[in-house]
Amino acid sequence: MSSLDNDGNTQEVRLGFGDLRAVLRLGWADFRAAPVYGLFFAGVYVLAGLILLQLGAGMFTWTLTLSLGFPLVAPFLAVGLYEVSRRLERGAPLVFSEILGVIWQERTRQIPWAGAIIVIYFLFWSFFAHMLFALFMGPSALLGPPDDITHYLTGRGLALTLTELASGAVLAFLLFALTAVSLPMLLDREVDFVTAMLTSLRVTRDNLRVMLVWACMIAVLTLLALVPWFLGLFLVLPILGHASWHLYRRVVP
Repeated sequence: MSSLDNDGNTQEVRLGFGDLRAVLRLGWADFRAAPVYGLFFAGVYVLAGLILLQLGAGMFTWTLTLSLGFPLVAPFLAVGLYEVSRRLERGAPLVFSEILGVIWQERTRQIPWAGAIIVIYFLFWSFFAHMLFALFMGPSALLGPPDDITHYLTGRGLALTLTELASGAVLAFLLFALTAVSLPMLLDREVDFVTAMLTSLRVTRDNLRVMLVWACMIAVLTLLALVPWFLGLFLVLPILGHASWHLYRRVVP
């Protein structure tokens, strides 16, 4: 397996499916080594999910839109988990105040710009989802989309749901391709966010099958973790967050 040079240029990086098994084991090991941090950052996800659910409470339309959009903002919140894995890797002490402030400490670097891109991406998804509702349900849906679930069991409603799922999957994978390597890379190296995101795209392109499987694993495990009132995220997210750092380290030794 090749690596990246100091400028972030890809040099024929190749990952195998065995790498995915290995990084999951390493992710589990990091979670066991520092469970307090994993539970804390997972709690941020859970709280955010419950707030989004409350915003859409009693409205099937908004619950669907916000639930599909929720995974789009998740990668930025994983930076704290990356920092924990980085410190464990280096044998550095785990200082709670420093780890909690890692994003604030990075405010003069490039991570906030990557976060801004993710926020803009989320806003675009919300706008796009509204447009799909209007396209399938009529312009009146912009004022108040139908909230009765029976509307979505009709032919038009099912077409809308399938289109939302398909477009959401494409947009989510594109965001995954932009951030899978770039976020840990920005935390670890002195590169700009454009270079980091282009590097992440190239790594995804060069390892498309492996990265597709990795993205699907993240999506399926996260979806399953959402079912019991987001409580499964307390286990799934720390492991995936730590594993994502180790996947990055296999690309950038």
